[in-house]
Amino acid sequence: MSKRALQVSMAVLGAVPLGTGIVTMFGLSDPIYASAGLPANALLDSNLRFFGGLWLVLGLAVYWLLPRIEQETVLFRALWLMIFAGGIGRLLSMVFLGLPPLPFVGFTVLEIVGAPLFIAWQSRYARQAAAPR
Repeated sequence: MSKRALQVSMAVLGAVPLGTGIVTMFGLSDPIYASAGLPANALLDSNLRFFGGLWLVLGLAVYWLLPRIEQETVLFRALWLMIFAGGIGRLLSMVFLGLPPLPFVGFTVLEIVGAPLFIAWQSRYARQAAAPR
């Protein structure tokens, strides 16, 4: 349970909201949505750009906490709780509307299953780092 392994894992995963947050700020012009041929809709475009901004800042927050990952337990848990809640939203969409493209099913699994695992990993490491030597 090394600090470096946790940091590297989070850095790799943090690249996802960073990159996709920037792209999602293009709203309906985001390549995923543009390829779907959706009609122009100001409400959907506005919400996509808003959530893209939130997603971008979540990615920045991941990189901000990396150097102090064992001390930033509250922020770490809050970020993963947001990701978990997003996964629940995706799951509800699957229940009510059907399955999205396969990669998004995988994201949902990571969001719902991975969140508790990463929280447990960080918690275990934080306790280990705080223990007297």
